[in-house]
Amino acid sequence: MLADTPGDSFLQHALALEYIKNGNDEEAKKLFETLLMRDPGYIGSYYHLAKLLERQLDEKGAIAVYEKGMQEAKLAGDQHAYNELRSAHEELTF
Repeated sequence: MLADTPGDSFLQHALALEYIKNGNDEEAKKLFETLLMRDPGYIGSYYHLAKLLERQLDEKGAIAVYEKGMQEAKLAGDQHAYNELRSAHEELTF
């Protein structure tokens, strides 16, 4: 399906999650970053990318991704996503 619609954010997000399940964080990271550059409003990917960066011990990167995700969630009026991102951000920064 992704070959037919390579710009489909849902499919890219799902594939990145599969990469994580299979232990391929680097491919997942690349896919999340590409997806978010093209579609910054795909809010769910911020959380998963930031968690991946946390696992890689990149706290600064994770914090930046959480903060960008919170901005996008506010713009979209998605309070639930904002709260999840904020909670993860607070766990990392406090």
